[in-house]
Amino acid sequence: MLFTNHLLSVVLFTPLVGALLLLLVPREAQTLHRIVGNVFGALGFLVSIPLVTRFAVGSDGFSFKETADWIPSIGAKYALGIDGISLLLIMLTTFLGMLAILSSWSAIKTRTKEYYILLLLLQTGMLGVFMSLDFFLFYVFWEVMLVPMYFLIGVWGSDRRLYAAIKFFLYTLAGSVLMLLAILALYYNYAKTLPAGSVGTFDIPTLLAAAQQFPDALKTWLFWGFFFAFAIKVPMFPFHTWLPDAHTEAPTAGSVILAGVLLKMGTYGFLRFSLPLLPADPTMRAKIVHIVVVLSIIGIIYGAVVCLMQKDMKRLIAYSSVSHLGFCTLGIFALTPLGLSGSVLQQINHGISTGALFLIVGVLYERRHTRLISEFGGLATPMPTFAAIYLIVSLSSLGMPLLNGFIGEVTILQGTFVVSKAWTAWASLGIVLGAAYLLWLYQRTMFGPVTHDVNKTLPDMNLREHAVLLPLVVMAFWIGIYPQPFFGVIEKPVERIVRQVNPGFYLLLPAQSVDTRAISAPAEVK
Repeated sequence: MLFTNHLLSVVLFTPLVGALLLLLVPREAQTLHRIVGNVFGALGFLVSIPLVTRFAVGSDGFSFKETADWIPSIGAKYALGIDGISLLLIMLTTFLGMLAILSSWSAIKTRTKEYYILLLLLQTGMLGVFMSLDFFLFYVFWEVMLVPMYFLIGVWGSDRRLYAAIKFFLYTLAGSVLMLLAILALYYNYAKTLPAGSVGTFDIPTLLAAAQQFPDALKTWLFWGFFFAFAIKVPMFPFHTWLPDAHTEAPTAGSVILAGVLLKMGTYGFLRFSLPLLPADPTMRAKIVHIVVVLSIIGIIYGAVVCLMQKDMKRLIAYSSVSHLGFCTLGIFALTPLGLSGSVLQQINHGISTGALFLIVGVLYERRHTRLISEFGGLATPMPTFAAIYLIVSLSSLGMPLLNGFIGEVTILQGTFVVSKAWTAWASLGIVLGAAYLLWLYQRTMFGPVTHDVNKTLPDMNLREHAVLLPLVVMAFWIGIYPQPFFGVIEKPVERIVRQVNPGFYLLLPAQSVDTRAISAPAEVK
């Protein structure tokens, strides 16, 4: 009964329990550190499965809600709840977290105790962000996540790890401060509407509902306060410069978590907080949306072009995230159901495909201790199984039909097309460039003669590496062939968001035709 009534708390704190148990394990027992870390990584995923089996698809509002007083004097509560969007991101977090921890078995040889403790703490911080229904609690989890990732990069990273860790920390902290100011502005402006002496609240649904009555000028300031925090986290152009360094220097598991989950905290923030704060005035809203969409399209093309120039495999995949996440923010700010649905699904797809690409680079790095593309070539001969899985993952990332990337991209483009054909055309260029850099990378590393003698004897994937990568391949095919269960879960929350921020869209449905001039979204870009 306790498990049923507090399911979200169980999922949230399972990794934390593992981290606390690791504190009791002797420092010298490295194998035991790995076992405990992996047990709680797998347990974290297993206890999250009931969220899927018990989630009421088609229900409106939040499920599995839990509320308890925390700091009554300021109105802060321990409040948890999820909708379909949160559910998918939580499952992505527990799934990728389990695989990332497993991938670290032989890669981490020093300070294993601290490493697994930090990975499990990071897992709790990320889950808390997606579950929180209280702004104060949300901000605590948002900040808690910073510390483990800082140390994971700074201690177990590559040569320039301290530079990358500090850059990551400062960028994210700068955005967080602006978000804190926006949260406090929401809190105090809502408190003004209460009777004298009443305690305010940090309840997210309450404050966002109250914000609908705020003047447009205030809502605009609130939007930009949240925007910078989320744009840095995504990261959107031009706030992306911390990402390549952090990805390149982080250990493999850190890169997987960073790309697979941490970046989605930004897109989740846009969906949950930024869209409801768009001003009601159509002109002001159109101006804001135009700015964000233009930045998204620049990110899509810029990220892809820069990928073509990289010499380091990990850095190339890092810049690809700038391009792929540009599609996600484009879909969000198209303000159409298909755009938002495609964006949420593409966030999941990016976690699967890019997470797998970082794991693939990790497999090569463990064997050769280099990520330079020039150090490889002809690897399909000594490592045929690895080459086959790598090909599937590359095709998944570039958007090949029957694989997950295609479903997300085509849905986003379809949702964007009804608003602006120009946006869709420019974004489509990113797909072409994406195919170019991914296939060129594959050709240079896998095909042709074996260019270095040391590569001729590289062992193919072992059982543990199969166990890490094959689940991601299965997910790529599942979403690519039968995505309906995923769309079904997010249909209601997406509809609720669109009805709030773009109600004019649904006025068109009875006519079964789309006139972009009638949509409460920006006009087509000429």
